[in-house]
Amino acid sequence: MKILFLDQSGKLGGAELCLTDLAKPYRNHCLVGLFADGTFRELLEQQQIPVQVLTTEPILVKKDSGILQSLGSMSSLVPLIIKVTQIARDYELIYANTQKALVVGAFVSLFSHRPLVYHLHDILSSDHFSVTNRRIAVTLANRFASLVLTNSQATQAAFIAGGGRSELTQVVYNGFEPKQYKNRATDAHQIRQQLGLDGQFIVGHFSRLSPWKGQHILLEALAQCPPEVSAILVGDALFGEQKYVQHLHQQVTELKLKERVQFLGFRSDIVPLMKACDLIAHTSTAPEPFGRVVVEAMLCERPIVAVAAGGVIELIEAEKTGWLFSPSDSQQLAQIITTCRNQPERAAIMAQQAQIQASQRFNLNTVNQQIAQLLDRVIFTQSLN
Repeated sequence: MKILFLDQSGKLGGAELCLTDLAKPYRNHCLVGLFADGTFRELLEQQQIPVQVLTTEPILVKKDSGILQSLGSMSSLVPLIIKVTQIARDYELIYANTQKALVVGAFVSLFSHRPLVYHLHDILSSDHFSVTNRRIAVTLANRFASLVLTNSQATQAAFIAGGGRSELTQVVYNGFEPKQYKNRATDAHQIRQQLGLDGQFIVGHFSRLSPWKGQHILLEALAQCPPEVSAILVGDALFGEQKYVQHLHQQVTELKLKERVQFLGFRSDIVPLMKACDLIAHTSTAPEPFGRVVVEAMLCERPIVAVAAGGVIELIEAEKTGWLFSPSDSQQLAQIITTCRNQPERAAIMAQQAQIQASQRFNLNTVNQQIAQLLDRVIFTQSLN
């Protein structure tokens, strides 16, 4: 199967990591076309997946863009659409992995007569997208896509609620390689020593620093926990969110948490850092479409507490494989953190159960086989038409 994958980003995010895993089996017969250069291209090259940066011109449409901005971007899209259409003739299927990739892929599908698959990684809601952009995504998917893959039932439901055709959709959770989350206990112990947190109960937060990721909620909760509880924030600001980072540092000072909070920035040693934590916290203020960090914590056999919203509630069995709390409820989060600290045996049993379930439910080989069958069906149906 020859696939042309399209993605708008040069940076690494959950959608890009998912696409990397998906493209690996097709590395001898695919091309990943990017609309921007960056670390995503570097990762694909490291994995020996063919990649090409298709344009150096920025696509000016943002998630909150209105109709005038969206229409104004078409002039920059036309040369890109022409270029991608020529490339697409050498492939059997176009796989759009992001919203801007869908816009380009829809026109390319029309002009090249190649079937289009749209992988929807976002909840199409007012929390993240303007009315115009939601309408564009749904309209193009309904008209041009042969299949819309969604990464959770929550993502699927939002697409359908926005006018998307339910018969186009198929829920496929993100896949992971469990062996990548195996790590020696000595590595975790060394990290605790390096951080100067031996003897502390460590709560880890792994996400870019952004208001909707809710790091401020964790800090509010931390202030209500015993002094033996510390937090590490792993991740950095993207997309001009530096003001929020300043706000977090100010919050730490005001809550007198300087000795209990460490900002570690971007780190590549995520697994050892997770293993060093006693609890992983997921605190998004808006519903997450999936929640990679939740599954990664499970695979690392670390207790997890997460917001009861969006796709996350499909990942955790409350009180059995993790804890759930109401969005933005720092008091409830503090209570759960304290419970986890005071009941280590219970937390360990939950983490073990979560690791077993996650290894089975989100196994990359199983997920890739499921997607391959769906793509085969798309191409077979196209051959009949």
